[in-house]
Amino acid sequence: MSEKGGLVVAGKPFLVGRKEFAALYGVKPTVVTQWVVRGGLDYEHAVIVSGSPYWLLPFAREYGQSRPRPKTLDERALQQVVASQQPGVWARSKDEVPPLVGLQEVVQLFGMSSQQNLSAVVRQGRFAPADYRLSGSPLWLLDTVIEAAPDLRAKSRTVMWAIVPQVEAALRQGRYTGPGSTVVPRGPAAYAV
Repeated sequence: MSEKGGLVVAGKPFLVGRKEFAALYGVKPTVVTQWVVRGGLDYEHAVIVSGSPYWLLPFAREYGQSRPRPKTLDERALQQVVASQQPGVWARSKDEVPPLVGLQEVVQLFGMSSQQNLSAVVRQGRFAPADYRLSGSPLWLLDTVIEAAPDLRAKSRTVMWAIVPQVEAALRQGRYTGPGSTVVPRGPAAYAV
């Protein structure tokens, strides 16, 4: 259970990244990116973690019917997303999402100099198991990482795994603005800015 902005949330909310969103409608992930670029899809119902959007599943589920040309939801894909994230909760607002971190935020949380070392630790299974694996990226509830820190410290010979209190506070209070806090445009969208 986590507290965010006075709202207590039990469980982790169901979320989808671009790949999962695409699977819900039987399209390629690049189509979801096109929906964003064309303005049919925005980040209002998404949390940004390590520079990528993760939408609330209830929003993604209803997205197809909200379009001028409705899109058919693949119920089987929906069931697969739900099954892969159990136990989960159907959050209706980003305010119900407890603080999440990806590789970029974890690097900052522990004051590490590079993501490379962390990626190796994660790949080798020496880091806390990810709470989510969305669109190929591991994501953790902040509390999962904080709770794993003492064990990480005890088993490490080279990394201190000391939590930077200011980064933890910013993540908990929803005011983190460090690396990974925004979506960085890629491809043609990067040149339009």
